[in-house]
Amino acid sequence: MNLAVALVGWAAAAALLAAYALVSAGRLDGSGRAFQLLNLAGAAGLTLNSAAHRAWPSVALNAVWILIGVAALAGMSSAGTRLRRHPRSRRSRSAGGSGSGGAGLREDLAEQAP
Repeated sequence: MNLAVALVGWAAAAALLAAYALVSAGRLDGSGRAFQLLNLAGAAGLTLNSAAHRAWPSVALNAVWILIGVAALAGMSSAGTRLRRHPRSRRSRSAGGSGSGGAGLREDLAEQAP
C-alpha cells in the first residue's frame, strides 16, 4: 500500500510539473484541455497521497485545485474552444512570448500606454 501511495504521489507531481514546464516552454496552451487535464490528474493524485499521509492542508489545497480545473473544463465548449483570455495575457509568438527576456512585459506596458 505504501509503495502504491508513493507511486501515485510521484506520478501526480510529474503531471503537475509537466503541465507547468510545457506551458512555460510554449509547447502547451495554458487555456487548453490538455493543460487542465494534466493539472486535474496531478491534483487528484496528490490529494490521495496527501490524505494517506494525513497532510490535511495539502489535501485542502489540491481539492480546491481540482474544483478550479473542473470549473475550467466545464466552461469549455464541447467544440474544443479555449477559455477566454484576459486581453493583457495575449502574447505575440513572433515577439517571443513570455520567455523573451522581458519582451512580454514591454508589450503589456505598451498596451496600457495612452
